[in-house]
Amino acid sequence: MSEPPETYDSESCARFLRDIGSSGERILAIAEAALARALNEIVLLKYRYTGDELTYDDLQNANLMRVVDRRKGLPVALGILYIHVGRAQGWDTVGLAFPGHFLIRLSDDSERLILDPFHGGQVCGAGELRVLLKATAGQDSELLPEHYAPASDRDVLLRLQNNLKARLLQAQRYEQASAVIETMLMLAPDQAELWREAGMLHAGLGNMRAALAALEQFVVRAPDGMARHQAAAMLQQLRSKLN
Repeated sequence: MSEPPETYDSESCARFLRDIGSSGERILAIAEAALARALNEIVLLKYRYTGDELTYDDLQNANLMRVVDRRKGLPVALGILYIHVGRAQGWDTVGLAFPGHFLIRLSDDSERLILDPFHGGQVCGAGELRVLLKATAGQDSELLPEHYAPASDRDVLLRLQNNLKARLLQAQRYEQASAVIETMLMLAPDQAELWREAGMLHAGLGNMRAALAALEQFVVRAPDGMARHQAAAMLQQLRSKLN
């Protein structure tokens, strides 16, 4: 059995992801439930990955290379492994835009199944999804069509990075949080709110030129409203300090 890398540099992590995607013979299954079982057998049984319920907020759980190394992590990190393995087998596997808890969808021409990578690859029906939604979004929440919508690969990566950013901000590790936002901006330079966050963090860290550049991007991209006007006012203040 191929093992996760002893170190978590990008090269060894990429090599392991190639291994886990192509390990052993391709699995042939017709029934969708059989595909779900096969996917769980690869990720959970063969490679022994699991959701980290004991230390859920550990920063390592949102770092994909550390998740590969430690064999445990957040729902979205484990979901990325599920998606990678499923697609390597030729299966239609996508992440879902479900709020508060990352899920994946496995489908063929006749059936679709929703799996929870964090809770043992459990197959979720409407009842399980409703319970999960109320637990994460509030008791008044109800299932809506958009909760079943597929998330783009970019949005899945952004969701992982957002988990890491939120934990760094909570730990008041602002410089590292700023670096994560810069990574997110490389993935999604069109998202105005990321530019605002970058500008505010840089300003708080005293990186005035970086703050100025980020807020200029926000003002250009953001719709007219209070946030845009506040950013424009802050831009004037920053420019006066730099002059």
